[in-house]
This record gives sequence, C-alpha cells and structure tokens, in this order.
Amino acid sequence: MVSRIKLGDLSVDVSFKDIKNVHLSVHPPAGRVSISAPRRMQLDTVRIFAISKLDWIKKQRRKIRQQARETEREFLEKESHYLWGKRYLLAVRESDEPSSVQLRQGKLVLQIRPGTDAEKRRELVEAWYREQIKEAVPTLIAQWESRMSVKVARFRVRRMRTRWGSCNPSRRSILLNTDLAKKPRECLEYIVVHEMAHLLEPTHNARFVSLMDQFMPHWKHYKATLNGLPVRHEEWEY
Repeated sequence: MVSRIKLGDLSVDVSFKDIKNVHLSVHPPAGRVSISAPRRMQLDTVRIFAISKLDWIKKQRRKIRQQARETEREFLEKESHYLWGKRYLLAVRESDEPSSVQLRQGKLVLQIRPGTDAEKRRELVEAWYREQIKEAVPTLIAQWESRMSVKVARFRVRRMRTRWGSCNPSRRSILLNTDLAKKPRECLEYIVVHEMAHLLEPTHNARFVSLMDQFMPHWKHYKATLNGLPVRHEEWEY
C-alpha cells in the first residue's frame, strides 16, 4: 500500500516494505519523489526524514525538470522522428493499401489511407515503436539471463508516463516504455539489465547498486545518457 505525504507543494509517495533502511528516490522524467521505508517506521518519522532531505530533493527535481522536451509531433511530411538514437525525416504516403510504417531509403515512411487524422497517425507510429522493442528485447534478455543467473517469465511493452521500466519480482515479469525505441540501443539494454537486477534485489539499496556495478560497470553512464535525452513534450504525471 502506498501512502502520500505533503511537504508544502511537494507530494512524496511512501511505500512500507520488508527492508532495513529508508530509500529515497527522485524519478525522471518529471521528478516524482518516492520513499521506501521499513514496515516498523511510523509515517511521521518518514516525514521528518523527508524534511531533512528537502534541499537535496529540490536540487534533483530542478536538474530533472531542466531536461529537454521533444517538440509536439503532428506526423507531417519531413517531421523529425528517432529510432535507436538516429534521426529520420518522416515521409507521409497516402494509399488505399493497408497502413504501415517502414524505414526506407533513410526515411521513416508512414503509409496511410487518405484522410487519416493525426491521432490515428500517432497510434500507427506508436505501435511500430512498440514492435521495435518487442523484436530487440528477447535477445537481450537471453544474453543477460545467462550472465545474471535469473529467468524472466515474460516482458511487456507499453507507453509509460513516469518510468522507463518496471519489474514485478514475484511474477518475474518486466515492463518497458515504448519510448525506449527512440533512444540509443545501449539505453534499452541498461533498462533491461536494471529491471532484471530487481529479480535479485527488489529495492534500490546498496546491494542493488553493487549488482549493477558487477553486471554492467558503466551503467551510471548509460543512465546519465538516457536521462539527458529529450522526453515527451507533455507534462508527465507524477
């Protein structure tokens, strides 16, 4: 169960778990703040802890909110779109043939039926991005399962508003953000390893950091790269 405390205009999500220490996180891309606390702690004690860290929280939130935003996409001719960190110009082709999205001659070709509106165009491109992730991830999971001695039961891909990925250790499943298809491939691999590490350690404690250091020594560089890239133009919920 998640509780919420208010510190002025700042909301902090608090989860009580079977852990020994308090863990404070400020999550990109919107600066959502969460605290994982031992079950024995009282909510007022967590509040005092959060107040003591308020300057650090504000500093991290400012840094995250300065992250560049993508311009709003209208899915028009010669609009810029990205795949695996590389920029492509959109070519819109109207046809009575079934709708499709393809990379062709250095362009992202969106084939649509005449009169297709912007929302439907967006849905087509989003679905295409989702398929790119679905094609890329199984190989990554297979590689890292053997290295990490873990087993992923299933993975899913969908548009996420506040996270690049998540993990359900009890179900041994991971969830990945569709937008990762726009970022360099090493960013996707970092998120896959990050979520798989949660199968060994559910929280972001010292053991989790140690596991990431062990399996992916340069993970902090990949994290900084991902969090420094533009995110969606809209104000994400947090």
